[in-house]
Amino acid sequence: MKLRNWAIMLLPGLLLASLAAAENYLSPLVLTADREGKTLYVAESGANQVAVFDVGGTAVAKALPVPGTPGGLALSPDGKLLYVTEAAPQGRVHALDLAAGTVAFSVPVGHTPGAPVLSPDGATLFVCNRFNNNVSVVDIASKAETARIPVSREPVAAAVTPDGKSLFVANLLPAGTSDGDYSAAVVSVIDTASRQVAVEIKLPNGCSSLRGLCISPDGAFVYVTHLLSRYQLPTTQLERGWMNTNAISVVDAAQRTLVNTVLLDDVDLGAANPWGVACSGDGKFLCVAQAGTHEISVIDRAGLQDKLAKVAAGEKVSEVSQTAADVPNDLAFLVGLKRRIALKGNGPRGLAVVGATAYAAEYFTDSLGVVNIDPASRAEAKSIALGPKTEMTAVRKGEMFFNDAGLCFQHWQSCESCHPDARVDGLNWDLMNDGIGNPKNTRSMLMTHQTPPVMSLGVRETAEKAVRSGIRFIQFAVRPEEDAVAIDEYLKSLKPVPSPYLVDGKPSAAAERGAKLFEQAGCAACHPAPLYTDLQQYNLGLGRDSEKDKSFDTPTLVEVWRTAPYLYDGRAASMRDLFAKFNTEGKHGNTAGLSDAEMNDLIEYVLSR
Repeated sequence: MKLRNWAIMLLPGLLLASLAAAENYLSPLVLTADREGKTLYVAESGANQVAVFDVGGTAVAKALPVPGTPGGLALSPDGKLLYVTEAAPQGRVHALDLAAGTVAFSVPVGHTPGAPVLSPDGATLFVCNRFNNNVSVVDIASKAETARIPVSREPVAAAVTPDGKSLFVANLLPAGTSDGDYSAAVVSVIDTASRQVAVEIKLPNGCSSLRGLCISPDGAFVYVTHLLSRYQLPTTQLERGWMNTNAISVVDAAQRTLVNTVLLDDVDLGAANPWGVACSGDGKFLCVAQAGTHEISVIDRAGLQDKLAKVAAGEKVSEVSQTAADVPNDLAFLVGLKRRIALKGNGPRGLAVVGATAYAAEYFTDSLGVVNIDPASRAEAKSIALGPKTEMTAVRKGEMFFNDAGLCFQHWQSCESCHPDARVDGLNWDLMNDGIGNPKNTRSMLMTHQTPPVMSLGVRETAEKAVRSGIRFIQFAVRPEEDAVAIDEYLKSLKPVPSPYLVDGKPSAAAERGAKLFEQAGCAACHPAPLYTDLQQYNLGLGRDSEKDKSFDTPTLVEVWRTAPYLYDGRAASMRDLFAKFNTEGKHGNTAGLSDAEMNDLIEYVLSR
């Protein structure tokens, strides 16, 4: 039996900052199978190893150690080498000799590499460098990186077409400002011959948290999992996906264009946090792992494509979908085409399909989910332990609750939905805690407990109050106090990821010069080390409309390289925009007299925090 989705690889949002929270756990992230469908390889990020699982058995056959945290897997066409990306600031790809169980060779790549994808001939390996915003091209024969291709923002999943001509890359977050009418992440399409981005496919407004991507066995369509956030609505309710819906976008691979975006949710039940995606080898089924609801959705792929073709031709296909433009708002579009199968484990991320069986990496229960996707099968899902059971600490429980849509009314979203990896989603939200009609950019959860007050206007005195308010007014739920306490512990455990602007882990010469300018311009007065905030609020004249003349919390600059766009409403796409366009009066530091070179040095320093 041949496995046809062997070219599918994804980086399931490895959060380096939370490794301390998961160091005692296996934390399976991603998996891939050999071409014969006999063996599964599972990347276990908490144990720095790859588990080898015999598909015909019921337990792990052996575990192969790797030098660092495994973030992605790709198997060579002959099945002899397993390429494992080490998700670290100074990332590497390790070629694991499966017969010997040792590393044959390693190649340095970028910051937090993942989603390795081999060209069909096995000669070239493409690797997504998440925090460098580019894709490495590795020549297997010379064992060297030969190029880096810039993409949009935080590439985390990729797949190559069977003819090897196109590499489709899913970018996790939107790029650019967030205060306009449109904000969404894109799919970058790389022409492998020219090694350039041929086109960036725009998704519907509000699409973010792109996590998984696969290509149909015939190479005709690309499928991308993501959220479709209704961020332009006030957060007054959750019913019918008022805040977040969960979706899969369909792309025509040959034309490199978006076909449409389809919702995975039901009318009264969300399918939160879609992650891994894979087609069955015969192309009949499309499977999606729903990390927030602990399910796998199995979709009739031919029925899906037929229905999309009909609505594109102007045919009414449901009460809602009378035109193609209606489809992204149709919660019933997949009725009759989709089955939701509950898993026994928690937090499915990576996904592979072998024959009529889907396998999911169940992150929080250190297990392998097993589901028969044959419609005639009535067998329940199984969960196979990948190792001995480990008692959960409060930090681990908090991380699990943060990612669990079971805490939310009708399971529409989890905390992760607006704070992917406990950071930002790049969108503005109109929360009800400070009025209505005044949307604000999502803030990172890093250091929130150490740097009160919380929210842009400081409306929550502490992060503890914010967590409990979030459960009540964002999840629309009532939960035991111990759930909130656990989330507190998880958020307090987060550690900053080293900046991609560092050179070998140290500030560059430009950043060293910028450090002096940071002091001279007066920036350090409000952003002193080590927190890089003085925990005060100031009116810098940046408030607009109902926020005019209001004082705003001084945010920490720790990990500021990761939290664009800037200012409370996301009007500054970059740090340069912040200083050049929105600091004309010098209230955000006396930068008016700086030369271009000095401005570059200052920005280099700030982004190195």
